[in-house]
Amino acid sequence: MSKGLFITFEGTEGCGKSTQIKLLAAQLQAIGHRVRMLREPGGTPIGEEIRHTLKHSEHNHAMTAEAELLLMNASRAQIVREVIRPALAAGDMVLCDRFYDSTTAYQGYGRQLDLEKVKSVVEFAVGETKPDVTLFLHVPAEVSAERVRSRQQATLPLELQRDRFEEADRKFFERVAHGYGVIAASEPQRVKFINGAQPVDVVCKTIWEIVQPRVPKVGRW
Repeated sequence: MSKGLFITFEGTEGCGKSTQIKLLAAQLQAIGHRVRMLREPGGTPIGEEIRHTLKHSEHNHAMTAEAELLLMNASRAQIVREVIRPALAAGDMVLCDRFYDSTTAYQGYGRQLDLEKVKSVVEFAVGETKPDVTLFLHVPAEVSAERVRSRQQATLPLELQRDRFEEADRKFFERVAHGYGVIAASEPQRVKFINGAQPVDVVCKTIWEIVQPRVPKVGRW
């Protein structure tokens, strides 16, 4: 069995990652591949508990940027070893909603932690497990904010979960967006910039054009 493909999706809030991951998974499954769809933080029982603490808990208001960084990478260390490495070894296509670029953008640039320290923590968490390709869905800040508002309005009040990250101010998200831009410019072979403000079908087509040449053939395909 050949090694699988590790594809990560990145971007600010409301960029359309969740929709595009599902569409890409369907395309890969249609040509015979096994697909694992994951999310960060989360993806394992331990990781999902950490996700709740980071994002939704009513007791996380005093969380420091340093604690946030370490919790993110505790979840990441678990999913890498429990899920991602075994799936890739089995030849699966692994699609992950966020990975370590999110930490650089959110905790490094957004929270303004020392970038070298952030890098050291990330490297300890992931080891040699790196994405084959990262799809960075970029949307302007105003589009991001409007999509988040629309999503919240479409959710029933009893189902609406507080999200600590969405509570950050505009300056924070401007720093995050800048961080993603720096990452994309520094690793153009891995990180592919995509205009996420385009119609869903156009973004989907663009993603497939990027991913298809990297996908191992299955059977007669």
